[in-house]
Amino acid sequence: MRFSDIIGNERAVERVRRLIDTDRLPHALLLHGPVGVPKLALARTMAQYLHCTNHTDGEPCGVCPACKQHQSFNNTDTFFIYPYAKKAESSVCEDFLPEWQEFLRDNEQVESYERWLKTLRVDNKQPQIYANDSNAILRKANLTSFTSRYKVFIIWLPEKMNTECANKLLKILEEPSADCKFILVSDDASEILPTIFSRTQRIELSKPSTAVVADYLVSRYGIDPQDALALAAPADGNVPLAERALEQDNEQHEFHEQFVSLMRLAYVRDLVSLKAWSEGIAAFKREKSRRFLAYCTRQVRENFVYNLHVPSLNYLTREEQQFSTRFAPYINEQNVERMLAEFSRAESDIQGNGNANIILFDLAVRITILIKT
Repeated sequence: MRFSDIIGNERAVERVRRLIDTDRLPHALLLHGPVGVPKLALARTMAQYLHCTNHTDGEPCGVCPACKQHQSFNNTDTFFIYPYAKKAESSVCEDFLPEWQEFLRDNEQVESYERWLKTLRVDNKQPQIYANDSNAILRKANLTSFTSRYKVFIIWLPEKMNTECANKLLKILEEPSADCKFILVSDDASEILPTIFSRTQRIELSKPSTAVVADYLVSRYGIDPQDALALAAPADGNVPLAERALEQDNEQHEFHEQFVSLMRLAYVRDLVSLKAWSEGIAAFKREKSRRFLAYCTRQVRENFVYNLHVPSLNYLTREEQQFSTRFAPYINEQNVERMLAEFSRAESDIQGNGNANIILFDLAVRITILIKT
């Protein structure tokens, strides 16, 4: 890992680099910020930089033994603690080390708790960090570091610690060993035990901008820059969400075709075809129908903004833009708010387990009235 791989948050990156360079890294540092921000990636890079024996231009060299160990998830002075679903009373997070390494390989730059759940293959269980893990931390903290000056404990999602674990960890943080550094990585710092929170120094990471997320999608996946912007905008700085949208690109194409079909059929007031259209959307089932309606809401907004003729304000794929060049004039000051309200109401009604066929056909009929307003 390299600091330059961290998406956005240049000020936070520079701050942690300076703390390490000046040997002022606190014994307990909390990296926190919204879901989808590369906090774990930053923590891992910090550990590698701290252990690297040949820093190069403010980055880990990548070739010394310590760096190679970090790259293979085999550094003897770095310990990860993370939530898991217990298999037995004696379980510790290290029992899930193969899954954890798979997760790190697949999510090198930005972590995602949802992806961790999929990697663990848990069903209804809620992963936690347990008291056994605090005992393991205490045991390792009392050992002499193997090859480096510092042992690094990276605790991912400390808000998932159960009460017994949190209380035991508190004692460790109150009387830390001189050669131990704790890096806590949180998606929701407000959920951390206040006594632990108060014993950490804190660096808050912020959401990267839409442009930064789009650049990341272009560089990593080689997609068209305009399409990348269209995928990044709804994600609102959540990189895994933007990646998921890319993975669901076929679904977005399907949604676009259905949106176009709705608007064209509504314009000519073909109620028979609209009835068939509503039945087809209802067949999506509830969650997919809701995603489709959310897509429609965004398209209505984008087409209204398109009329301003300021390209920097729009986030449309090339396929969507091609349709908007002709369709946008039909979304105007007289109907935009009412049309948005209709899509929002339909999504809410479907979420409430209403009859999707009736809700969607009613929506289609209302759009026939609004589209010519």
